[in-house]
Amino acid sequence: MTSSPPTPSIPANQNPTALITGASGGLGEEYARQLAAKGYHLILVARREEKLRAIRDDLVAQHSVDVEIRVADLANPQDVLRLAGQIADGAPLDLLINNAGFGTLGNFADVDPKRQLEMVEVHTAAPMRLIRAALPGMIQRRHGAIINVSSVAGFIVAAGSATYCATKAFLNTFSESLQIELASTGVRVQALCPGFTHTGFHSTDEFAHFDRAQIPAFLWMSAEDVVATSLRRLNSGHVICVPGFKNRCLVRLLRCRFIRHLAGRMARKREQ
Repeated sequence: MTSSPPTPSIPANQNPTALITGASGGLGEEYARQLAAKGYHLILVARREEKLRAIRDDLVAQHSVDVEIRVADLANPQDVLRLAGQIADGAPLDLLINNAGFGTLGNFADVDPKRQLEMVEVHTAAPMRLIRAALPGMIQRRHGAIINVSSVAGFIVAAGSATYCATKAFLNTFSESLQIELASTGVRVQALCPGFTHTGFHSTDEFAHFDRAQIPAFLWMSAEDVVATSLRRLNSGHVICVPGFKNRCLVRLLRCRFIRHLAGRMARKREQ
């Protein structure tokens, strides 16, 4: 039995610290569990304080790590600015994971515009502000890592998910451009692009009419496998991380313009 490879950007003889947004469930909670097992001290951010407290107590009991919780709604710019200030003024941060996010179903003209703008805040503006707060310290120490949780949807043009696809495409491009800027600093950037994953993402009221049975079982991955792949590949030299062989094949196809538009037309027909 082989041990899991170490997560990169960990200073020698020091417990590293990771901040994870959207940490009250799904991939965020799984990142917390896997990083705690590696000895990371954690700062967990989410809206659900009760859930954060339960996760904190469990991780402290299991792994004897320090776990701090911060309640924040990343759709609220004031909460984001407050969190960014805490990052800039706080203890050194070794890993920032921008995981918070959500989806909606329905054509852009039919979905509540407030909800669409909140998605832009959570998926794009919040990660930018938090990264900007964390980067000066990482650059100065010449180590650190940033994971932006994106999606294979960032490679798709599709009816019914216009804002979601667009914000995830932004995360991909932003992450790749940022890594070029940081090439000589020792700071790594990853855009994690999972496909269908067993989390609570599709369990919200907005997906009340989503039928999981429409998606073939072989396309689903566990949160555990997605996060393990992300951490394993963080120091691979590749910004875009697509977990799962089938997902990687899908992304290769979707990067073909004809296939992208064909997929978008098929999605449009399903919405009609």
